[in-house]
Amino acid sequence: MTLKRIIMHWSAGAHSVSALDRQHYHYIVSGTGEAIAGIHRPESNIFPKKGAYAAHILSLNTGSIGVALAAMAGAVERPFNAGKAPITPVQLDKFIHLVAALSCKYGIPVTRETVLSHAEVQPTLKVKQRGKWDICWIPGMFAPGDPVAVGDELRRRITAAKAV
Repeated sequence: MTLKRIIMHWSAGAHSVSALDRQHYHYIVSGTGEAIAGIHRPESNIFPKKGAYAAHILSLNTGSIGVALAAMAGAVERPFNAGKAPITPVQLDKFIHLVAALSCKYGIPVTRETVLSHAEVQPTLKVKQRGKWDICWIPGMFAPGDPVAVGDELRRRITAAKAV
């Protein structure tokens, strides 16, 4: 068993990284672009043991690295409101580079099935989730978009970051 996918999230919290964020994600990027490690290493999700792994996604934690943007506190999908802590451009840029680095480090190819947002899990991998819409909005958008289309844009940026 190895790490085979990276799941991208937003924390639905403030721009600062909380203790709860560190418990549930392997890495979190603050609103200022600082990447903070969670309390569990990605390898803890190869063979998860109760209380000793990053539980970030329903039914897919085994083999999955969880990376989050500390953002979107109070966000509402419809009618759209980005809340009091929308994703910042500098934060997104650091996030893209972090995911690219993790993809290289763990040999995870950048595809729809292996590097995807929480919102893409249900339509792409057919694993039921609980109405998650992270990440289907990024800076520059006026409203949330199709999760797979937004994921394709994130993957395009991640692939470009890997080429540098």
